[in-house]
Amino acid sequence: MRRLIRSLGYSVDDFTSATDFLASPRLADTACLISDINMPVMSGLELFRHLVAQGCTIPTIFVTGLPNDSDEAHALNDGVLCYLAKPVDEERLTRCLFEALRSAGSLK
Repeated sequence: MRRLIRSLGYSVDDFTSATDFLASPRLADTACLISDINMPVMSGLELFRHLVAQGCTIPTIFVTGLPNDSDEAHALNDGVLCYLAKPVDEERLTRCLFEALRSAGSLK
């Protein structure tokens, strides 16, 4: 994913946890968040809801190795742009990324 996004001309920062992302000075500059749904301590959905509660609306794409209809419905109803199953299709990810960047006003 990182290689694909960089090949499109965008910078990528990755974090080992939701907590690390929330503590990052890059948080305010984030144009798109791509997060796994299943993470220890704080799930992707919990991270997204935390950001929204803090007034931080970052266009978000979820990826998961364990897709299920309930998580997908909750994510999309909460405002997540895309919910992608692993292995992630690069064309679909690219479309989702462009949609996220367009909604953030960051599309090149």
